[in-house]
Amino acid sequence: MNQRRDFIKKTAITSAGLAILPNLSLGNTSRKAAQKLRVGVIGVGLRGTNHLENLLKRDDVLVTAICDIDQTRIDLAQQHIEKAGHKKVKAFGKNDLDYKNLLALAEVDAVVIATPWLWHTKMAVDSMKAGKYTGLEVSAANTLEECWDLVNTHEATGSHLMLLENVNYRRDVLAVLNMVKQNVFGELLHFTCGYQHDLRGVKFNDGKTAYGKGAEFGKEGISESAWRTQHSLLRNADVYPTHGLGPIAVMADVNRGNRLLSLTSHATKGVGLNKYIVETGGKDHPNAKLKFKQGDIITSTIETANGETIIVTHNVNNPHPYSLGFKVQGAQGLTDFDAHTQRIHIEGVTKGQGWEDMDTWFEKYDHPLWKKFGDGATEAGHGGIDFFVINAFVESAKENIAPPMDAYDAAAWSAVTPLSELSIENNGEPQDFPDFTRGNWIKRKPYNWIKDTY
Repeated sequence: MNQRRDFIKKTAITSAGLAILPNLSLGNTSRKAAQKLRVGVIGVGLRGTNHLENLLKRDDVLVTAICDIDQTRIDLAQQHIEKAGHKKVKAFGKNDLDYKNLLALAEVDAVVIATPWLWHTKMAVDSMKAGKYTGLEVSAANTLEECWDLVNTHEATGSHLMLLENVNYRRDVLAVLNMVKQNVFGELLHFTCGYQHDLRGVKFNDGKTAYGKGAEFGKEGISESAWRTQHSLLRNADVYPTHGLGPIAVMADVNRGNRLLSLTSHATKGVGLNKYIVETGGKDHPNAKLKFKQGDIITSTIETANGETIIVTHNVNNPHPYSLGFKVQGAQGLTDFDAHTQRIHIEGVTKGQGWEDMDTWFEKYDHPLWKKFGDGATEAGHGGIDFFVINAFVESAKENIAPPMDAYDAAAWSAVTPLSELSIENNGEPQDFPDFTRGNWIKRKPYNWIKDTY
């Protein structure tokens, strides 16, 4: 058990100076190795500040500009920059559109966007149009139109977009991916995943995320509660699908020999937020009178072109320990793995019909990058995987090549939100996924997420 706990603890330790084999893109030019990548950061709240800190640790990156409409966050970011030994950088945030002045800077090669969800597509599109290599936080889009905006802008401009999905870099996720690629489970049949995480009490405290009591959100809220809770009030949809779906989509070669075909979604009634508000703020609190549209638990079933099914669950407004609920089922066996469960059954290998702990399996199939560099960045966000995803972004941007998770992935994975909303509105009616690759998924080759290339 200690071995397993140590492994899970290390799932977020990243490697310095490595990227997971991005595919080359026609017509791109590489930067000279001696040149530093000049990066601007749009949004320096909790998430953006974490990215900023990881960028400042690199000797091949120069942060040249920051943007946020909250001056206190700008001031804090400048302090981080000075503490790292650099002079204060250009700062923007006079109004909601001041980020465009950052994008106009010649001294910005690449941009990291970590703002509230409704700004993600707008800013990413403007960034690509400005010729910047764009890193975009999850989820990438809120509507199908926005999904197409990301793809169309990438194709029209030739500028690359990388979805900054950090869970794809967890050590256990990459180990299971290694097992999938080595056919441990046999032909793939079924997956489960999702985002189950009690977010009712997210607060801001000294620059760190803390969990505590509080019934406020919107204009009276702090940090994520200022904007995230509003989505639960107005939308009945899986508004945050990519933490679970991203790793599974890579295992299933989605957009690269496979694609997402259709989705059906159902939602329970929504009682969790109202119950929480009454318990923390009292039955007479103004927010206690609100009716939240989002169901507490949203379950979506996805079919793929290759005949697999994927169940995605969203549950953030109830008591629930953090879990992404990963399961990979093949014709030869299966695994359940997460922070609280790591077990496997392989026919003819594990004993009888029972489960076996994943300790020895994780050790055998540990990703080569983690084996070699697994102790490199223990202090990065979420235990290290935030540095890992930023590292892949930086290495791809330096060479100006397609990233591991590109505009087509951003569109397909984020499309779960509007499609689940439509399905729920229509009593679970199936919704078709657009083919964002325009048929090219048939010939696109999977990234080699296993090979140690650096």
